[in-house]
Amino acid sequence: MIAPVFEEDVRVASLPQDVPRDLSGTVRDAILQGIADVELAEWEQVARVERLADRMELDLDGPCEVLSSGMKRRVLLARAMVAQPDVLLLDEPTNHLDLPAIGWLEDYLVQWSGTILFVTHDRTFLRKLAGRILEIDRGRLFDWSCDYETFVKRKEAALAEEEKRNALFDKKLAQEEAWIRQGIKARRTRNEGRVRALKELRSQRQARREQSGPARIRIQEGRRSGRLVAEVEEITFAYPDQPIVTAFSTQVMRGDKIGVIGPNGAGKTTLLRLLLGELAPQRGKVRLGTNLQVAYFDQLRDQLDPEKTVIDNISEGRDFIEINGDRRHIISYLGDFLFSAERARTPVKALSGGERARLLLARLFSKPANMLVLDEPTNDLDVETLELLEDVLAGFDGTVLIVSHDRAFLDNVVTSSLVFEGQGRVREYVGGYADWLRQGGSVDQLAEWGEKAQPQSAPVAEPTPEPAPAAPAAAAKPKLSYKLQRELDGLPAVLEKLEAELEALQVQVGDPDFYLQSHEVTAPVLAAVEAKQAELDAAMERWAELEDMAGG
Repeated sequence: MIAPVFEEDVRVASLPQDVPRDLSGTVRDAILQGIADVELAEWEQVARVERLADRMELDLDGPCEVLSSGMKRRVLLARAMVAQPDVLLLDEPTNHLDLPAIGWLEDYLVQWSGTILFVTHDRTFLRKLAGRILEIDRGRLFDWSCDYETFVKRKEAALAEEEKRNALFDKKLAQEEAWIRQGIKARRTRNEGRVRALKELRSQRQARREQSGPARIRIQEGRRSGRLVAEVEEITFAYPDQPIVTAFSTQVMRGDKIGVIGPNGAGKTTLLRLLLGELAPQRGKVRLGTNLQVAYFDQLRDQLDPEKTVIDNISEGRDFIEINGDRRHIISYLGDFLFSAERARTPVKALSGGERARLLLARLFSKPANMLVLDEPTNDLDVETLELLEDVLAGFDGTVLIVSHDRAFLDNVVTSSLVFEGQGRVREYVGGYADWLRQGGSVDQLAEWGEKAQPQSAPVAEPTPEPAPAAPAAAAKPKLSYKLQRELDGLPAVLEKLEAELEALQVQVGDPDFYLQSHEVTAPVLAAVEAKQAELDAAMERWAELEDMAGG
């Protein structure tokens, strides 16, 4: 490996992709490491550190051990910048940062006087900062010397031209191969130069490195869930000194794609747990729908065993896996996520961040689900895989809940957004990140209260909420009788049948030619829709009533 050569007196600083687990000491000590070898007077060192910490909203006396991943990322950025290097190397700088921090970083780097070389999957970040694109493609380095939007257009044109050249080359090679296999007369008269040229064509074809395709992601869809996924009524939940949600209500319906937006420490993961029924609200009620099969993407990758191989993390002792009725060998399935047979036998601890993200997606989508919960799924993914994931999620018939700071990803996937607006206020907006901004949202607003939601002296682990006072024994609800329990157990199937029948009628009514028919034909169908809807509503109410009686 050839080390880069810099001019004398050129100072270089870097930000690593991963947050080190052993980051310790105070924030002040960590930042000072960035100027340990810089000859500065003590007063100037102190001034630089305090000025940068003030801009990045860092508590210099706070211990690094208790910071969230996003706040540790800020500390590492400050450590890299404090020496005011001539060249700043940033590896995935937006990973783990919330929207206010990303906005701050963009504004700060736009004014940076030195050279910045960065690796990122954040397309919005690329559009704002990159004035020159270096691309590694099949072992070669290309310098596009343009912004990201121009790069995308030029790259598409270059790939189309390459495909055309390869097609012409393959056609010529096929003609020469046919010529060399002709009869005895042709072999007697063949030109030796032409034979040598054919050998050269064969060598070129063998050496040609094809454009590797993107990952091939398919979601294994589970049983169809009920039309209502979750109904939230006036829920309130708070930790000591920090409200999460106050009197919040919403409905999650089958097919919704919902983004969750807020600063680090606001309680986005807690809100997900409330919506999934994993955490009980201190006030209000959460009612879940029927037939839910939930698959969860964990941003910390804790579902992966680092000591096991890629195969062992997926297979669970199986050699084959079934995806939507298609039986696949584990090696073949992992190939869809760009793992070669050799790489599939590698321990997870040796994988890159991007490979771990793809492995977790492979694990997630290997099991049937009708509801996907994705907590920061875009970290470390390459742009091609990101765009494919967007397409797959957009075509998914089930429900998706997404926590993400990737603005382009939110814009391309979600149909509505839940935004933390401070002090327990969570408000729902139609559309993604850009739609939220158009409806009056502000990243500055998130930044103003976000710092209060993540005190540097508080532990990362969320404290256990104080238990609600126990209800008097006399108020305990009796168990259901055998007959009522049988009725409750049978209602999910009834609801599913009614929803299917109603959907079939609605498809009939939705046909463009439906209202061209006579009133005698359309009236009974419309009446049937109304009656079926009433029947479904009554069944839903009965199900909720029995659930309450059972103490659910």
